[in-house]
Amino acid sequence: MLTDDTTSAVLSSVGVTADRIAVRVPLTGGTFNTVTRVTLADGDDWVVKIPPPATAGTLMSYERDLLVNEVEFYTRAAGSAAVPRVLHCELDPDAATGPFVIMSACPGRPWNEFTPGSLPAAEGRRLRNGLGRIVARLHSVTGSGGFGCPGQAVGPLAPTWRQAFTAMTDAVLADADTYRARLPRPAAGIRALLAAASPVLDDVTRPALVHFDLWQGNLLVDGVPGARTIGGIIDGERMFWGDPVADFVSLALFGNVEEDADFLAGYAEGDGRGIVFDASVRLRLALYRCYLYLIMLVETVPRRVPREQLDRTWTDVGPQLVSALEDVEAALRTGD
Repeated sequence: MLTDDTTSAVLSSVGVTADRIAVRVPLTGGTFNTVTRVTLADGDDWVVKIPPPATAGTLMSYERDLLVNEVEFYTRAAGSAAVPRVLHCELDPDAATGPFVIMSACPGRPWNEFTPGSLPAAEGRRLRNGLGRIVARLHSVTGSGGFGCPGQAVGPLAPTWRQAFTAMTDAVLADADTYRARLPRPAAGIRALLAAASPVLDDVTRPALVHFDLWQGNLLVDGVPGARTIGGIIDGERMFWGDPVADFVSLALFGNVEEDADFLAGYAEGDGRGIVFDASVRLRLALYRCYLYLIMLVETVPRRVPREQLDRTWTDVGPQLVSALEDVEAALRTGD
């Protein structure tokens, strides 16, 4: 993480001097960026996000220029969901301050911070239903430049989803080789399996807005008991233009989104159609599970996570990756 001096320099670059700051509090929920909530004397609440320096051995390939993605997500999602408003940004890594984004603070607190039982079951179901409608609206937003990540860390936007997703998975597997990350199977075999299943990606012909990190820590819940709503969707830096099905992985992390009846009902209400879990959708979902779980395992090396956390990640994620790979293999055997 960076120092308070770095955040001060960023604020100074947009004309915010120390006398205008009422409160400044570091936010510690993430593990990648330095994030600070700043309350100004006039009452405005800002969030300042600064990525770590792009030094060798500290980043995965896709993590370069992530703020480009984040600004794109908030800009394109505005009007479809409650997201932060970008107030100031510097995306040039060679700028004097380095890259940063300053955004408005959304109301509420992360969903995962609610203790068990503090959200009654009925209210949780209502929130999942509302979330489904929101995500459907996000997925209705279409990119115009092609498939992939706007930051182009692993290559330019591609004309097909198969090309874009192959570049994304190849980059993560190359990182696994570079960092000698522990995987449940050799990277070469995983690469071959994903390539064998890649023709199904041609079923995706529209580059939809995909957040790809919609776990509960990035969903802010606001309001009083009995009338809570989704107050904001944050951390859009891992977004891409691609298959909306990919968002269902983090929405049901380590679970099965097909069992989330409340979310799926809201999703159907949001787009007027819903989603049919046919053979194509299920195979694509298995591919995206592979991709996310590969990231979660490989990133532990450049982030130098402590041994206890490393062991816990392996215990939690390793079997999930194995299960996803087996689902891909099963679909290929049956010809689905």
